[in-house]
Amino acid sequence: MLDKIFAALRGSDEPAAKKSDDLQIAVGALLVEAATRDDVFDAAEGAAISRLLAERFQLSSTETAQLMKSAEDARNGSLELYGFVRRLLRDMDEAQRIEVIEMLWEVVYADGVLDAHEDAMIRKVAGLLYVSDYDRGAARRRVREKLGLGA
Repeated sequence: MLDKIFAALRGSDEPAAKKSDDLQIAVGALLVEAATRDDVFDAAEGAAISRLLAERFQLSSTETAQLMKSAEDARNGSLELYGFVRRLLRDMDEAQRIEVIEMLWEVVYADGVLDAHEDAMIRKVAGLLYVSDYDRGAARRRVREKLGLGA
């Protein structure tokens, strides 16, 4: 406990690898939250999350499975999204935050249906990440085109 306090006072509260892991968990937890917003977490959404995390963070299948487990645990252990969002704000630039919004769209469209709760969650997260409505909408259009759902 004292080590953490002294490290925080020195300005290096965590090693670089731990910060990276926390960022990955934060992204994963937001993706899991998006997938479960409609009260259904199906295989297509799980597969989309695994693929997106593996691609974004260049992970092996074992690392991806571990990250998925950690992300689900983090999401289940949290009552709010802001802790995850705060990590992204601290460690990602605007373009990277827009990529996360695009990842969220891919997850919610993985089952072919956009639920109103999923849409509201992405709108909320985009606002918290300072992603404009225009960029959020553009990310949505890119995902719909990519998945063959039309513009």
